[in-house]
Parts: sequence; structure tokens; C-alpha cells
Amino acid sequence: MTPGSNVPLSAPRVAVDVAAPVRLDVSGLLLTADGKVRSDDDFVFYNQPQGGPGVTYRAGGGAAPDAITVDTDAVPAGIEKIVVTASLDGGGAFAGTTPTATVRNADDGSVIATFAPAGLGPETALVVVEVYRRGGAWKVRAVGQGYANGLAGIATDFGVTVDEPAAPQAQAPAPQAPPAPPAPPAPPSGPAATHLPPPPPAAPPAPPAPPAAPGRINLDKGRVSLRKNETVSLVKGGKPLLSSVRMGLGWEPAFGGRDIDLDASVIVYGPQRNHIETCYFGRLTILNGAIQHSGDNLTGDGSGDDESITVHLGGLPPEATGLLFTVNSYSGQKFNKVAKAYCRLLDAASGEELVRFDLTSGEARTGVLMAKLIRQFSGEWEMTALGTFVDARTAKSLVKPGAAAL
Repeated sequence: MTPGSNVPLSAPRVAVDVAAPVRLDVSGLLLTADGKVRSDDDFVFYNQPQGGPGVTYRAGGGAAPDAITVDTDAVPAGIEKIVVTASLDGGGAFAGTTPTATVRNADDGSVIATFAPAGLGPETALVVVEVYRRGGAWKVRAVGQGYANGLAGIATDFGVTVDEPAAPQAQAPAPQAPPAPPAPPAPPSGPAATHLPPPPPAAPPAPPAPPAAPGRINLDKGRVSLRKNETVSLVKGGKPLLSSVRMGLGWEPAFGGRDIDLDASVIVYGPQRNHIETCYFGRLTILNGAIQHSGDNLTGDGSGDDESITVHLGGLPPEATGLLFTVNSYSGQKFNKVAKAYCRLLDAASGEELVRFDLTSGEARTGVLMAKLIRQFSGEWEMTALGTFVDARTAKSLVKPGAAAL
């Protein structure tokens, strides 16, 4: 799934697990139409695994991820959605970590959908997906909304009571006696005492973390040069870019090498990573002219873009939610024999270069996933630099690894 996309549930009981290279705490909140819990009982997590009706928490244990199970037949009528959240066990930000949510049939384990929010930075907690009711049917939506104030920030935002630990009470000195030591802190009171874990003991200051790669940026400051896995939002002056753009791809033979025949293509996917169409040298126009290919360059000679693909963003059908730009070596030469490979996004009307991604080195493989454009739930598009090498000599053989890269 891509952010904002939704998938109908094919089973009444589903389990949503969230996995990452590090241990995660996963929780679920039952929300009414106003986006709030009815009471703290609607917060389901490791300290309260049996919370609101129809929603339970399952601890993963060991290497298995935590999961939230939703029995849609048992969810009360007043509950419109169940949001599934994740935070890092022990605290910390998601920078450098990409969690993956997998929605499964809770009875047979078959996979219904997956979602991996990428490009995370200072977020310390996420609303990953939501299971929601619409017109009597249940669906799951990819969200990926981040919070900088952890699980407590999410809980508070959705109406859960989060009590702070009570402060120590001052003691009056007894006459002709040494002052009494201060009383220990009183335990938390109220519903949150059984819902949120107590704060961890103070730890010594950690050494400064290395600077994280920048998160999502936009086009307000002019041309953006992306590094691998960085993302830029195609927004300028607060408005999404919905005009025509051109993706230019270029390369040169490595020093002393012979001419190399590379082919650029764009693969179009739907909200479930389903393949819709591919635009390449054998099919120069697709989706009623919304995507057009410049034609094949057999050598890579000459300055400037070797091949380009124009995308009329406003003309794309709504089911086209992901575009993957790829280059493959039809003749079988490897990318370690290619120099100066790059892709760049331009405003098709003005020719202004908006985004550029230069590959510093190639691998001994025959295909590369250069970049992806993903339509967000808000309607705007985001471009992420990939630079992922695969073994694929044709556009057709890039469809499956391309779907995995979304």
C-alpha cells in the first residue's frame, strides 16, 4: 500500500502486526466518529491487552512482532475506526528505521495488505494504519502519520487520560527532631495507572547521535539534490505540483568502455502495488497520453538526457498511485560499466530542473530502480530517490522488484 490508499478487508477477523529491525511497542485505539476514545478502556496495548470490545493486543515475543487483532463483527456500533500505532521500545526516533505493517486474515494467516512508511526522521511514534468502517463495510487505510512526543502524545491526541506521577509532598520539621526525609513519590492515580507504563529511571546522557538524513522537504528553496532514500514533496508555495513534469534519465559508458544500450521506463502501480501499465521504448504512450516516452537511445552518447518520460500529473487516473522510474540494460552489460548515471525531474512547461539524483557508482547488475513518485492521500506527489540495483534486462522483469520497492 501507499500512504492514503485503502484496501477492503476480505476477512471479518484481521491481525495487524508491525515489524522493524528494532523492537517496537504496538497499540490500538478504538475511536468514535469524533476521532476520540469513549474512555481509557478503548486503549489496547501491552498493559491492557483486552481493552475495547473486538480489539485485542498480542505480544510477539522474541523476534516476532506485536500485533493488534480486530474482530469487526464484535466492534461496537459506535466505533468508526481502530488506529494501530507503533513506537520504539525504550524510546527514540524512527530516523533510519522503516517499520512494516502487515494486515493478515487472523484465522488462516494469509496476507491482505502491507504498508511500509519510509523517509521517517524525528518521529518517535506513528499512527501506522487504521481499520475503519465505511457504508457497512470494513477497510484498512495506510496512514504513516508521525508524532514527536511518543506514545503519550498519540494517546492524548485521541482522548486517553495520561496522568503525570504525583510530586513528593513537603514535610514540616518535627520539634526538637531532625527533619524527616521527603516522602517517596506517590504512585500515579486514575485510569492511566493501568494504561501507560511508568516513566523509566533517568539515564546518563547519551552521546550525540550522528546527523540523520533530512526528512521530507519541498521545492520552496529551488532545485533539490537528493541522496539515496531521501524524499521530496512536490509542493511549492504551499500548493501541490499538478502540472506536467518530465523525468530525464542519462548515462555514459565508463571510461574506456564501449557504447551501452540502456532503456528507461516508468512502471505504473495501483494502491495495492498492482501493476497497471508500463511505458517504455516499445510502448511510448500509455494511460490515454498521460505518460509519454521520448524514444530509445541505443548508445548513451551525447550530453543531456539520453531518454525522458513526460508525466501529466493532472491527467493520471485516480487508480494510478505509484510511478517507478527504472533503467535496464537490454544488451546485458552491467551497471558497473556505466558512468554518470542520473535522473532529474523537470517542469515540462518551463524546463526548470526541480529534483536531481546522481548515482555515484553502479553494481554488476543489469537493472536499477532509480526513483519513485507516490501520490499522497492529500493529492500531492512525493519523489524518493532509490538507486536500487537488480538483475533485470527488460522493463517487464522490473515489475515485481518495483512493486516491492513501493
